[in-house]
Amino acid sequence: MPGPAPAGRHVVLGVCGGIAAYKAVEVCRRLVDAGAFVTPVLTSGATRFVGALSFSALASEPARTSLWDGPEPVPHTHLGQRADLVVVAPATARLLGAYAAGISSDLLTATLLATRAPVLVCPAMHTEMWEHPAVADNVARLRARGVSVLEPVEGRLAGGDTGRGRLAEPADIVAAAQAILAERTHLAGVRALVTAGGTREPLDAVRFLGNRSSGRQGHALAAELAARGASVTLVTAAELGPPAGVEVVAVETAEEMRAAALAASLDADLVVMAAAVADFRPRPISDGKWKKADGLPSLALEPTPDILAELGSRRRSGQVLVGFAAETVSGPALVAAAAAKLAAKRLDLVVANDVASPGAGFGHQTNAVVVVGPAGVVAETGVIDKAAVARVVVDAAASVLAGRRGTVAPLSPSLQEQP
Repeated sequence: MPGPAPAGRHVVLGVCGGIAAYKAVEVCRRLVDAGAFVTPVLTSGATRFVGALSFSALASEPARTSLWDGPEPVPHTHLGQRADLVVVAPATARLLGAYAAGISSDLLTATLLATRAPVLVCPAMHTEMWEHPAVADNVARLRARGVSVLEPVEGRLAGGDTGRGRLAEPADIVAAAQAILAERTHLAGVRALVTAGGTREPLDAVRFLGNRSSGRQGHALAAELAARGASVTLVTAAELGPPAGVEVVAVETAEEMRAAALAASLDADLVVMAAAVADFRPRPISDGKWKKADGLPSLALEPTPDILAELGSRRRSGQVLVGFAAETVSGPALVAAAAAKLAAKRLDLVVANDVASPGAGFGHQTNAVVVVGPAGVVAETGVIDKAAVARVVVDAAASVLAGRRGTVAPLSPSLQEQP
């Protein structure tokens, strides 16, 4: 079982209206005993089964039951922003559906939508409800977005029934929460470099050659590494908001990215090259703007520097280097292309995707990747949220790094086998 949660880690404990709400009182007590700072958030339905006063007496601060009764003008954003983890136990079918659909109707659902912290939902309901296709679809959607699900177990249910749908035991819920909190800190002391976005190579004063990369995957990787405790430098050509706790170096061209990446790699323990660097750049570059009236310009191209190969040839001892491969093939051909890149550029891992596949190409909120190492496929995903892809990639990279250091890297908790 994982050790106590680090002192001061803030856990929002959401409690929904179901007979299993009585178990949440024990979950609250155990979380506090483990060292977490716990804020209970009860739905109106929950208060029909358990009293807010019970949670207030055990938790780190008074229980919240409404969007309108807290000391802050916007309590859901306040709670969401300071949370290190949100646990919902029990999670009802209604809560799962509202969360999956992005519907905010109370303080708990609003907090879930306002947080970037990891979320653990612990469903509890009758067997018929748990097995309903709509509930299964909502759970699958949440999992695809990176939400951890501690599935219900077999046992006695309300009304004298028995079957699958009973809330997991408080000790198991707290152990799952501890695993997530531990996973969020196990890279403390690791210095990481991530590159992101598509570079722009100028043609003239107003035009450029570029690609379709949005930079979302690279930014998600930087955010995931920072959330796990790493000190992260993000060299990015993307016009996206900076992830929290990440040092950002903005660049535009391949040469600018090369200079920034080489400088940041000197003391990096882990380098993740997720950027879509242009392979060619125009030469010469016009100082002014090409005008249509002047006729068709003559365009010559030259190769840009191979940043990944250069990093592979000069990396320091112990450094882990992860490359990306955007391909237009799938299946064994995709794996073969990744393996060839791994060997040619002296990498530890290659994250490959078929950018022509629906939902996996540039510009999407989702991705589907295969992670390849020297021994073959390390991990493979279907089409999932890019934040969830980032967790898979960081798990793989952390395992390689731990192997170099002779330690064991905790992985993102796989709380139950996914369907």
